[in-house]
Amino acid sequence: MPDILCPTCGAALTLGSRQWLCPKGHCFDVARQGYVNLLPVTQKHSLHPGDTREQVVARRTFLEAGVYEPLAQAVCQAARRYGKNAKAILDAGCGEGYYSAQIARALPRAALYGLDISKDAVRLAAGRYKSGTWICGTAAHLPFPSGSLDLILSMFALTVPEEFHRVLTPGGVYLQVLAAEDHLLGLKKIIYPELLRRQKDVSPDLPGFALVERRPISFSFTVEGPQIQNLLAMTPHFWRITREGAQRLAALSCLTDRASAVLCVYRPV
Repeated sequence: MPDILCPTCGAALTLGSRQWLCPKGHCFDVARQGYVNLLPVTQKHSLHPGDTREQVVARRTFLEAGVYEPLAQAVCQAARRYGKNAKAILDAGCGEGYYSAQIARALPRAALYGLDISKDAVRLAAGRYKSGTWICGTAAHLPFPSGSLDLILSMFALTVPEEFHRVLTPGGVYLQVLAAEDHLLGLKKIIYPELLRRQKDVSPDLPGFALVERRPISFSFTVEGPQIQNLLAMTPHFWRITREGAQRLAALSCLTDRASAVLCVYRPV
């Protein structure tokens, strides 16, 4: 298992009874739910960064209903194919842990680490999934030594190529899932008065990486009642929706839409 590094001085942390300690005396408590907060104030950029508790709970309710199961299956298939010998996995931007738990079951011999900038997200992940090591932190400053991870997963989350390249082993793999341009068009047509089409690069060139595979993932689904609002809450549109758009969405009892994403598999070069 890789070391976890002190965010203050960079030394390796040692887990005590309920604390992570470094040789220089920096100390980080393990919360009751089982996670550790390694996000310094200098890396927060806001008082409560990341998703709110409302969003995190909505995402858990939505995902555990199995609506996005085809996406989880595709990611697990890629993990088994490209990371079957992985010993250490990081879900960077793990949210409440749904995809983390799925990939851990796909690669049961690997140690799982989940990291998210949202304390509320990591708290829920640690409370439900006890087999992982859960960290509140930022993908821009991963608390791991160079060359210590075999597989990194990023589900609709921040990509930091230089940092991901640093912590991956030479034979490691990076699985990136991005929303395609036509993702959730049904939702967007309801909440926005008009749709602005923007060209979107869903298989970007990443410095230090070679693209091994690009796989589109698309499927239709129908949600009803509270799940419509849960879907909204787990998207960036939660922050952008107007009062009129929110009213139109609230008037719906049923929504049929299409999820569209692209799974890219990268290897460090």
